[in-house]
Amino acid sequence: MRYTSAAIEALIEEFAKLPGIGRKTAQRLAMHILHEQQGEVGKLAKALMDVKERVISCSICQNVTDQGDDPCSICKGSNRDRSVICVVESPTDVLAFEKTAQYRGLYHVLHGVISPLDGIGPDDIRIRELLARLSQEDDRKVTEVIMALSPTVEGETTVLYISRLLKPLGVEVTKIARGIPVGAELEFIDEATLSRALEGRSVL
Repeated sequence: MRYTSAAIEALIEEFAKLPGIGRKTAQRLAMHILHEQQGEVGKLAKALMDVKERVISCSICQNVTDQGDDPCSICKGSNRDRSVICVVESPTDVLAFEKTAQYRGLYHVLHGVISPLDGIGPDDIRIRELLARLSQEDDRKVTEVIMALSPTVEGETTVLYISRLLKPLGVEVTKIARGIPVGAELEFIDEATLSRALEGRSVL
């Protein structure tokens, strides 16, 4: 059943495009927006526009940051261990590791994994940036690269591909332990499991 308001229907359609949002949830969100104060809706609209206008990729680790704050706060952090880089699939994985408060090294965000079935090859993710980063003089102190990708077929394919590229550089390549269920996404793993997986990483 469709609403008599074209504006509400349009909003429901837009909400329903979001991952994990079905039509019923989209309807509830639309009704919530309808009954919110004008100022609150304005804040939401501004936040949505700011994300598109202000957020960029960090020039070093490719994580998300704001314009005018590049490199990001993690790359600039004076208390980070610069001998270790943890390679992850997405910015949400960085948040997952940071919540554990166990890892104090640097990151590199690939923004995807190799997936031939989806038409995603090595050139479509940030592998080139990782190799360029390791060849720069400032990052030659890196002694270990941790491959921390989700244990899916695509994730494992990406781990093997990158590890073969990194081995000639003389950097130790490790991967997080199998404390994480096969097929799971890192952003949904609890902090304790993620910490154990990080501690039990193995050499590739």
